[in-house]
Amino acid sequence: MTKLQLEKVQEHVRPYIHRTPVLKSRLLNEITGAELWFKCENFQKMGAFKMRGAANAILNLSEEKRNKGVVTHSSGNFAQALSLAAKSLKVPAYIVMPETAPEVKKAAVRTYGGQITECPATLKDREETASQIQQQTGATFIHPSNDLDVILGQGTAAMELLQDHPDLDYVITPVGGGGLIAGSALAVKYFSGECKCIGAEPLEADDAWRSLKSGKIETNESANTIADGLKTNLGDINFPIIRENVERIIRVSEDEIKSALRLIWERMKIIVEPSSAVALAAVIREKETFKNKKTGIIISGGNVDLSKLPF
Repeated sequence: MTKLQLEKVQEHVRPYIHRTPVLKSRLLNEITGAELWFKCENFQKMGAFKMRGAANAILNLSEEKRNKGVVTHSSGNFAQALSLAAKSLKVPAYIVMPETAPEVKKAAVRTYGGQITECPATLKDREETASQIQQQTGATFIHPSNDLDVILGQGTAAMELLQDHPDLDYVITPVGGGGLIAGSALAVKYFSGECKCIGAEPLEADDAWRSLKSGKIETNESANTIADGLKTNLGDINFPIIRENVERIIRVSEDEIKSALRLIWERMKIIVEPSSAVALAAVIREKETFKNKKTGIIISGGNVDLSKLPF
């Protein structure tokens, strides 16, 4: 991986994404004692950073492969991202979603042109259904987070943040499947001097924290967290990138996530999903680490089920 490759990815995806704003909050700076810059991917197309990786993955397919379409399994943001990116590039998108996925998310996928196949909620069923669609259609499978083209696309959010604020001390992102933090860590490596990349993760789904401790990919026995976008595990492509380039991962409690979520909604006047609040919760938890430091926070998305707010 080189700096030039990442620059090419940024040029590649630019026509298909928004360059999202970077916001600050005087009050949140006072609360944390840090200088915070929020990269607002809740304003991204389809409402989350995942549009970046989906667009890059499809753009890197040959014309022959694009004509046959793309397939993924996802219950949420990546299903929407791949559907919209495929629609923008006039590529068929086959989306495997668990029967338990919220109707609002299924409706969004259909709006973006994705062809949904429902299946039981287990990972085994999702993988088998996606495999059947691949065999029937010749579509290319694109993993939501464990795909290098997806990872590099996700890294463009941190690239933009560092272009706007090149003197950051830290970039901190939520950690779920590992695509965002792996891409962000590569952006930090190649586009900053002394900046460090840190991850934030719920205590109730701390597989990435445990993976860095043990040196192998760990899974969650249960994932009883409000941050529903962070329940997935790392993969064999993103984990080595994370091990090499992420400084560490900070774990936060459910109460800390809810408190940070409320602060963002009330003080910044923006809608973010619980997964996005995990990064701010980590800064508040470890104030001494971030005191007087210029810290970039990736707000990962804003796709919220308004009927299930925690406050």
